[in-house]
Amino acid sequence: MVVVPGASRQVSLASTLRRPAIAAPLPDSPPAVDRLQRGTPAFRHATCALCATGFANFALLYCVQPLMPVFSAVFDVAPATASLSLSLTTAVLAPMVIIASSLSDGIGRKSVMVGSILASAVLTLIATLMPGFWGLVATRTLVGVTMAGLPAVAMAYLAEEFDARELGYTTGMLIGGNALGGLTARVFVGAMADFASWRLALGLIGGFGIIAGLLAWRFLPAARHFRRQRLNARSLLGALAGQSHDPGLRWLFAFGFLTMGSSTALYNYLGFRLVAPPYSLSQTATSAVFLLYLVGIASSTWMGQLADRVGRRKVLWIGIVATLVGVAVMLARPLPLVIAGLAIVTTGFFGAHSVASSWVARRAPRAKAQAASIYLCACYLGQSVMGSLGGFAWSHGGWPSETALLAATMLAALAISLRLSSLQPLATSEAR
Repeated sequence: MVVVPGASRQVSLASTLRRPAIAAPLPDSPPAVDRLQRGTPAFRHATCALCATGFANFALLYCVQPLMPVFSAVFDVAPATASLSLSLTTAVLAPMVIIASSLSDGIGRKSVMVGSILASAVLTLIATLMPGFWGLVATRTLVGVTMAGLPAVAMAYLAEEFDARELGYTTGMLIGGNALGGLTARVFVGAMADFASWRLALGLIGGFGIIAGLLAWRFLPAARHFRRQRLNARSLLGALAGQSHDPGLRWLFAFGFLTMGSSTALYNYLGFRLVAPPYSLSQTATSAVFLLYLVGIASSTWMGQLADRVGRRKVLWIGIVATLVGVAVMLARPLPLVIAGLAIVTTGFFGAHSVASSWVARRAPRAKAQAASIYLCACYLGQSVMGSLGGFAWSHGGWPSETALLAATMLAALAISLRLSSLQPLATSEAR
């Protein structure tokens, strides 16, 4: 006879051996979580689809940036007017990021992401058919509406559907896709404008966007851990307003506005400088300067790791000082110094943005996703406003005026970074 611990009766050994050898889970054991695990076909398919959508998202957004000198010449518009092809897109995109995030709570993550990429790709194809500049701008403005779905929802989808141990890897795949998409589109479109036409270049970018959207539709698993919520405007506005109570978050939002806006202004109008005498570079050579984004990507990783070790308060200002040094170097006339200065500026911009964006997530005591959405909104608004202001500076005073605008903006960002370093931490996790 075998005595079963915890039981009030005895069970014969023979009857025990005749039972099926399947152990039922204990009643209080946690249920198995069927999240995507690395090494499975579903994980590989999903990460590849996410990387493709991240690539397409930034390619569709920034593909017009190297074409601004082309738009100015072809449509006979001022540089500031040509910049509207990007500035109006980001101006509309900024608030739509927050709206799309809330919309996904009601209709689902995957639907919003797939619809966002496909609609943006179709609008990009339509933009190539517009005979006039203002038709192009109107279509690009609509792209700002449709594009918000992916950046607003992708991180929530990753957190819900992938194993937590793989979140760093999958996030890196998505962000890597973003960076490569923005870089490739800028270089590719600029070269295509030289060898074929800007319409064909944008058409190819739009075609890839459709392919990426179809890949996401086919290979991204339906959300299994998503819980549909009723859309409630009052609770959303209350949560967003709550993020403004902390002065540290307010300063970080302003910092994102200034730094990302200045970065866009710099890259928008550097092309006008390089295609003009004394450089007179081709569109292909001008677009090649965007390869320096690779330096920025490395810088964001390095400064992020440095901030983890020594503290964000001790690192944030370094990126801004580097940017100011690079802007000063770019005042020089020799082309090698201009490129060297641009590399220093790009290093500082990307590093500072990496540190600030991670600080937002640490600083927010709750509703971290909403805090991140507001920071992203501030960045896009900065790109819109500074992108246009940079055009007026360029038209009225050339590169010296552009430099003055960038320097003033970066000095304001430096003051904010020093102010942030003196704030009292909200919690132990935010102490550095």
